[in-house]
Amino acid sequence: MSNERYAYILIFDEKWWNRLCERNKNSNKIHVFVRRNRVGPLETQKLFFYVRKPVMQIRGTADFVERLAGDYKELWNRYNEEACLKTFDEYVAFLRGRRTATFIRFTNFCELENPISMDVINMVLSVSRIPRGGKYLNRETANQFSV
Repeated sequence: MSNERYAYILIFDEKWWNRLCERNKNSNKIHVFVRRNRVGPLETQKLFFYVRKPVMQIRGTADFVERLAGDYKELWNRYNEEACLKTFDEYVAFLRGRRTATFIRFTNFCELENPISMDVINMVLSVSRIPRGGKYLNRETANQFSV
């Protein structure tokens, strides 16, 4: 594993973030982050969860398990129990007609007691916003967030 791809920042909408937190209270298993396209980490160790506007903070971390991309039905049939989406219909609506999806699997999800503000993110990464597809971080940069 490359030190340059030690961590990856995933972007969450507040709605999905809240669902993930609620699901996590009921179980401490593997969870899935669903994407509409094939963007996401292929290999990394840690995930940081950045919640978009209006929150604009890194609110949690997890250990990366794997990224799976492929036919939306096959992925749903195999991993729906791990997703924040409640039904197949909600999943299909989320995909907006796409026939492929990406499932990013992770474990050891943890909400941060002290979320990392956009001011700190900007200072560490020298960016005014997180790219929509996410962002890899090397170990040194990830450690600057001291989580």
